[in-house]
Amino acid sequence: MSIPAIPQRLTAPEPGWTVEADVAVVGSGIAGLTLALRQAVLDPGARVLVVTKDVLSAGSTRWAQGGIAAVLDPEDSPAEHLSDTLIAGVGLCDEEAVRVLVTEGPDALRRLIAAGARFDTDAAGELQLTREGGHRRDRIVHAGGDATGAEVQRALIAAVRATPGIEVIEHALVLDLLKDAQGRTAGVTLHVMGEGTRDGVGAVRSPAVVLATGGMGQVYAATTNPLVSTGDGVALALRAGAVVRDLEFVQFHPTVLWLGEGSTGQQPLISEAVRGEGAVLIDAGGVRFMKDVHELADLAPRDVVAKAIMRRMRETGADHMYLDARHFGEEKWRTRFPTIHAVCLEHGIDPVTRPIPVAPAAHYASGGVRVDLHGRTSVPGLYACGEVACTGVHGANRLASNSLLEGLVFAERIAADIHARRAPGADEAVRLSPREPVADGRPTGLVDPRARSRLQWHMSRGASVLRSGQSLDEVSRALVNFRWTPVAVEPCTEAWETTNLLTVASALVEAARTRQETRGSHWREDFPERDDARWLSHLDTTLTGEGLTMSYRPHSAARQALPAHVADELTAAGLDPAEVGAVIETAIREDVQEAGDVTSIATIPAGQVATADVVARADGVVAGLAVAEAVFARFGVSRAERHVKDGERVSRGDVLMTVTGATRDLLTAERTALNLLTHLSGVASLTGRWVRAVEGTGARIRDSRKTLPGLRALEKYAVRAGGGVNHRMSLSDAALIKDNHVVAAGGVAEAFRAVRDAYPGLPIEVEVDRIDQIEPVLAEGAEEILLDNFTVAELTEAVRLVNGRARLESSGGLTLESARDVAETGVDYLAVGALTHSAPALDIALDLRGN
Repeated sequence: MSIPAIPQRLTAPEPGWTVEADVAVVGSGIAGLTLALRQAVLDPGARVLVVTKDVLSAGSTRWAQGGIAAVLDPEDSPAEHLSDTLIAGVGLCDEEAVRVLVTEGPDALRRLIAAGARFDTDAAGELQLTREGGHRRDRIVHAGGDATGAEVQRALIAAVRATPGIEVIEHALVLDLLKDAQGRTAGVTLHVMGEGTRDGVGAVRSPAVVLATGGMGQVYAATTNPLVSTGDGVALALRAGAVVRDLEFVQFHPTVLWLGEGSTGQQPLISEAVRGEGAVLIDAGGVRFMKDVHELADLAPRDVVAKAIMRRMRETGADHMYLDARHFGEEKWRTRFPTIHAVCLEHGIDPVTRPIPVAPAAHYASGGVRVDLHGRTSVPGLYACGEVACTGVHGANRLASNSLLEGLVFAERIAADIHARRAPGADEAVRLSPREPVADGRPTGLVDPRARSRLQWHMSRGASVLRSGQSLDEVSRALVNFRWTPVAVEPCTEAWETTNLLTVASALVEAARTRQETRGSHWREDFPERDDARWLSHLDTTLTGEGLTMSYRPHSAARQALPAHVADELTAAGLDPAEVGAVIETAIREDVQEAGDVTSIATIPAGQVATADVVARADGVVAGLAVAEAVFARFGVSRAERHVKDGERVSRGDVLMTVTGATRDLLTAERTALNLLTHLSGVASLTGRWVRAVEGTGARIRDSRKTLPGLRALEKYAVRAGGGVNHRMSLSDAALIKDNHVVAAGGVAEAFRAVRDAYPGLPIEVEVDRIDQIEPVLAEGAEEILLDNFTVAELTEAVRLVNGRARLESSGGLTLESARDVAETGVDYLAVGALTHSAPALDIALDLRGN
């Protein structure tokens, strides 16, 4: 029996009730409640709905002990806070996102104080500032000594309860995103546990949905996260088609109270602030082992401390280390750290008289749903904020006490973005107006909830602080097996949560297997060194019907070189603005040398301004307008107005875009912009011809890896614009066994088993060129079979033989004239390499308007 795919929709009853909202916020921590309050201020008439899995106070925020980092000391500066954050992030922070955090953070904190949050002050009434790991200044505010999160949660809940425009639905587990016919967000489905008119599965109709669901710590057996942190937001985003970034970077808090071997569930945290006040780490012999590890010793960044503890445990054979703060004395323990003191006493440990046993445990996800500086995901209308999001602030390892600040700052940015898009006069194409959700027909399914504890055990054993290729392979195999269940799984909270955990765990493990280096909170024992040459990059994951797809995205400042709206548009189209920026820079370097455009310089006065039209010289499908606009902007062209959209059919003479700027700049940019635009439009146009040829048959047209170097992502985007679908992006996305692999392995079955053993869980496709090869690969569990150079009669026989047990692709020898006959055999795909490697360019020109 074949293993089920990761579901793209949760099996659930049809919604039995519906509620309307202008903004739906999923989650009630600092991010979700701050956003709801800010939205109510910006749009007093808006219907803001907060959906939370338990009661309002049950999320991760209330467990935050340390505090909130912000530059409030006149001796401190945003530049220093930025520097500390970048160092902790080990090369992968988005510097612009960090700059937003550290510059907007102080005012956001002041607004939190104005909303009622009470932080600890000194005798003069000034805010007390302390220090935590990775910070070189005292910049952490705290409340109740070590109860910052609880105070923040209290203040925000009180403010929300006092705001008439905010409605709250408690005990509600979010299930899936609703979309309209254009692919925009239209709301969410959810299950409310209770009695009354709103219980069971229902739907929130809303054109803007904000995921603020917190973390995914419950994917591990031992974690500081509460029971509700089951990765629901990341799993929903994956099922919705959103891009998830850098899931491998899970931060393990180095000092979690060790409760004994085999202890599972939420574990008590011993705040980093305890070390900030002078506590030190020691082993059983009393040796301070951090002094020789890092210049900051016990206040080194968390990944450094966690690794040092694990190394010392391995060296000494111990299962925990100790945190020694006996020198604090009872008074300091009771006043500065009352919560931690009480928890320790509850577990029979008096920190005044003995060191506290500690060990690392899963704590915080630095990766998450990829968002831009306004919290927008790659799905229009869907936002993410807080721990569920990957803003780029944390990089490979979060700096202590930046998380609550991130929730404040980016929640306010999301509220501002939603407000701007709702403003009167906003472009109708981007206004958040509700539309009817449509059925999408994506695969559904659930995981047996009895697998939850075994899943957590495997993750803690092989994908925890210490990882290796072997341990991750073992976890991956186990996760694949958990997808299959011998009995029907009924829809219920436990099954939905377990399915979310499996979805998130699968994506996390695949990212961890892919990243072959040690960086930040990702520690590979088989690749113990940081490798900037190969891995100064992000790993983006998406979920499709074919499974998880991973893309390597070089870390670069190129995104900031693009206009913000162009970068956002590229992101929404599934393109990495950094990669597109790099392609543009390469193309410009080829076109423009140090002397510049000598002809334009010689013939056109320096100050002359002109308007030009980008005009189609032939019929076709346009693709790459945003890329062309980015090229013009790169040369300083001040204004661009598009008259059509990518994917639209255009006719000869149609004006696609109008640009205004210095005449020299227009003409210097012309060739680079048109090179990219005509090529991508040619790919889209040819794809469109193939798509029309098979229209109505159910078969899809898709591409191959026959692309021009450096242009693969753009060419595959152009295929999508033309109505086609993409096959593999790279040799790492899926295994494709071809004839040479079969020869080398000694047979198709042997090749199949070799791939499965080496990469469990990876999709396997097999290319065959004879009918008799089909049954053996089906027996091995092939998910997709590529029928190479089959005649129409042979294709018909292959479809009959397979009978839905695998997806079928026809490739080789295809022509536009034969396409329909091939499609009508019942194959799922027609693979056309010519779409990208030999599509003729669509004739497009730049025409200067006369004076």
